[in-house]
Order: sequence, then C-alpha cells, then structure tokens
Amino acid sequence: MTLARFTADDFNVFKIEGLEPRMDALKERIQPKLHALGENFSQQLSVMTGDEMYPHVARHARRKVNPPNDTWVAFAANSRGYKMMPHFQIGLWETHMFIWYAVIYEAPNKPEIGKKLEQQADQLVQSIPSDYVWSIDHTKPDVIPHDGLGVEDLNSMFHRFQTVKKAEILCGVRISRDDVIRMNNDDFMKTIQDAFEHLLPLYKLN
Repeated sequence: MTLARFTADDFNVFKIEGLEPRMDALKERIQPKLHALGENFSQQLSVMTGDEMYPHVARHARRKVNPPNDTWVAFAANSRGYKMMPHFQIGLWETHMFIWYAVIYEAPNKPEIGKKLEQQADQLVQSIPSDYVWSIDHTKPDVIPHDGLGVEDLNSMFHRFQTVKKAEILCGVRISRDDVIRMNNDDFMKTIQDAFEHLLPLYKLN
C-alpha cells in the first residue's frame, strides 16, 4: 500500500468502546499503515544500524477485556520478537504519535545498557534535541522533557533502569495529533526519518 500519514480517523480509534470493536478498527484502519511503515523503515534502519532490522506490529494478543490505549510497530534485530532487545517504535495514542528508542523491562541486558548510558550522560545532555522526551514506562503516556535535564537527572534514570526490575528507558519525540493531521505525507515520513537519525547514537551504545 502507499505509505500514508495518520489521520483523525486513526486517532479516533482509541475512542471506540469495547475490546472487540476497537481491535476490529485497529486492524482495519491502523495496522495496514503500521505494516507499510514497518516494511519501509526496517530497510532504512538496517542500513543505519548495520543490523538486519525486522518490523513487528503490535498484536495486543494478551488482552481479554480492556481495549488497547495505544498501538505501534517496533523494529528490532530479531525476526522472532523485539521485547528482549533494544528497539525502535512508531506508534500512537489518542492524543499523539510517538517515535521511540526503547529498552523495556523484558530485556535481559538492562544493567549493561544502563551502565553505557551512564558513561555517556555528559554527551547525551547535549546531543539529545531539547524537544525530545524520556519515559520510564512504555504503558503510560507520561513523559519527562529532556529540556532542562542535567547529567545527574539522566544518571538517576539510568541507575533506576539498572536496579529496578520493571524499570524501562525510552527516548524520542511525541507529536500532537493536530500536528500529525496537518502534515502531508512527505513531512510525515521526514519527521520519522529525522527522529531515527537523532536516536541512532543511543542504539549504537548497545
């Protein structure tokens, strides 16, 4: 399919009540776009990272009652899954789109990654764009703006990431639904490409 940006109809899927109706709408409206984005950007990320990157569209298979509040396509250097390793994500909540570099709690090498992040904290304070954000829990929309963070703030997050079993680290950009809706397809694709270029140094730490 032709690569296409997210529209108001896509964001409004998360207003649909009930697990089955929302999942049906996700599969019909959003997942085809996620698959197309996955095919396109897995090729680009493979070149950028030097690793063979595979796309994984969220299936939300474990949900039995509560409908998902967000959805995404993840990119990882493993054809069988992404949760155990550092990865990238493109996705959306009702209120915004996100583009992440992510290491979530399933990753077994969290302590090693956390130590490398600590060692680079001085550089990360300067190199991460000021309008980017951090998250310590991928299941919640809450974020920590990078603007104003110092080395001690980053190291506090990185230390928690190493020592707390359920701790996670995500860094990236979130764009309001209104801004996404106003984009044309070229701007939409460039926004994603620019984000991956800014987040690539984090991936290269692994």
